[in-house]
Amino acid sequence: MKKTFKLERLDCANCAAKMETAISAIDGVISARVNFMMQRLTIEADESVFDEVLKKAEKAIARVEPDCRISF
Repeated sequence: MKKTFKLERLDCANCAAKMETAISAIDGVISARVNFMMQRLTIEADESVFDEVLKKAEKAIARVEPDCRISF
């Protein structure tokens, strides 16, 4: 399953790269892309673990840039 989300308050391209690396390292993630210019996050993961992956991704984003949030 692949889904794309809008990121709110993503202010730094370097932070976007750090987020992408952190999310890619989460168990169950097939691929993760953070597009700084478009303010988008794309996650591909198995459907059975997608919700858990998304929760972990939110935590990873908050560690890198505390003001940034995933918009649903």
